[in-house]
Amino acid sequence: MQKKVISIKDIAKHYQVGTQLVKAIRTISIDIYKNEYVALMGPSGSGKSTLMNILGCLDTPTRGEYFLAGQDVSKMVDNELAEIRNREIGFVFQTFNLLPRSTALENVMLPLIYAGYSKKERIERASNTLGDVHLSDRMSHRPNELSGGQRQRVAVARALVNKPSIILADEPTGNLDSKTSIEIMGLFEEIHAAGNTVIVVTHEEDIAKHCHRIIRLIDGEVSSDTLNENVKHVSKKPEMQTS
Repeated sequence: MQKKVISIKDIAKHYQVGTQLVKAIRTISIDIYKNEYVALMGPSGSGKSTLMNILGCLDTPTRGEYFLAGQDVSKMVDNELAEIRNREIGFVFQTFNLLPRSTALENVMLPLIYAGYSKKERIERASNTLGDVHLSDRMSHRPNELSGGQRQRVAVARALVNKPSIILADEPTGNLDSKTSIEIMGLFEEIHAAGNTVIVVTHEEDIAKHCHRIIRLIDGEVSSDTLNENVKHVSKKPEMQTS
């Protein structure tokens, strides 16, 4: 039986804006299993960004339950959320979020500093992970010396280096041209084939078509949750095992 890595039940998120109550998420229940490759889609205002923040332990729901790797995170305080977030989730952002004065290797090493690894271990793990994303020859380059696609590969390596159970990517190709977008989605397919659970938040149909399951949101609720019948399932590649 497949193992649930995410289970949310009847979650809602409401914001008070002046005198108005905004229901960003009305009620959503979703289970995501180990090694799924999921697209979370919806137009602006659908609630997908709010849901991503809750899934990523960057925010907590107004009500409902959220179990991440078997732990109830819906009622955790900030430092507890930070701990499980750093352990279980690797983030990839549209804007890369790299430190401009640091090399690719130093950017990828950063999460390992917070995790308490020695300098030798940090260099070894970061070097290996940059190799996994095909950037062994760019380790000493700073972000302004890299193309957009290479910068996103560095960001992906940084997300992978702690060996999280889940990769959560927010519009990961939003700042890339179409050719580079296809290359980055190919990289996510490799990561998925290596055993990771991958969740891609996107509004682009061309990006979602790479994913195996597509969850669509409208007005803070799930409008559809379907398997992508057009995707061929890829066999695992043990040489790039990341979880």
